[in-house]
Amino acid sequence: MQDCAPYVHHLQPHGNPTLNAIAELTDLADRSLLIVEDDKPFLERLSRAMETRGFAVTSCDTVTDGLAQINKAAPAFAVVDLRLGDGNGLDVVSALKRKRPEARAIVLTGYGNIATAVTAVKMGAVDYLSKPADADDVVAALLASGTDKSELPSNPMSADRVRWEHIQRIYEMCNRNVSETARRLNMHRRTLQRILAKRAPR
Repeated sequence: MQDCAPYVHHLQPHGNPTLNAIAELTDLADRSLLIVEDDKPFLERLSRAMETRGFAVTSCDTVTDGLAQINKAAPAFAVVDLRLGDGNGLDVVSALKRKRPEARAIVLTGYGNIATAVTAVKMGAVDYLSKPADADDVVAALLASGTDKSELPSNPMSADRVRWEHIQRIYEMCNRNVSETARRLNMHRRTLQRILAKRAPR
C-alpha cells in the first residue's frame, strides 16, 4: 500500500486574476484538501495546481488510503475520482461527510453520467466534474457558496472528447492491451485500434 503523500503550500498573491479570485482562502483557518485519484500523472498535476492556489494538499491513489487519511485527519475539502482501482470514490465522500459534515467534496469522472451525479450529490458531494478537470473549475466548485454551482466552463469537453478520454482510461487500466480493452468496452478490436490511432478530438 502506498502511503499518502503530503503537499503543502501557502497562497502568495501575485496580481494574477486566478489567485485573486480565490484569495478568500487566506481567510480560512483550514485549507486542507484531500485528493484521491488513481491516474498518477493527473494526480500529480492537480496536486501541484491546487497547491499554487492556496490549498494544503494530501494526495492518495486508492479508496483504502483515502479512508485511512480521513480517519486520521478529516480535511476541509476533497476531490475524489469516482472510479478507483480498489473501489468507488463515493465511499470516500460518504466517510468524509460522516466524519466532518461541513467538509466540501467534489467528484471527478472520466465520463458523464446523470444518475451517478445525482448519487454523488446525495452522498454529500457539492459538485460533479468531468476529467481532465481544470484546476480553476475545481477551485470554483470547492469554494462555491451555499448551493451555488460553479459556472459552466467556457470551453467544455465535446461529447467526442469525453468518449475518447473514457476509452483512453480503460486502455491504460488494461495495461494498453487492445484486445482486453475492446472486450471490456464491448467494441470491435479494429474499431478500437482506429480510435487509438487518431489524435484526441477537441
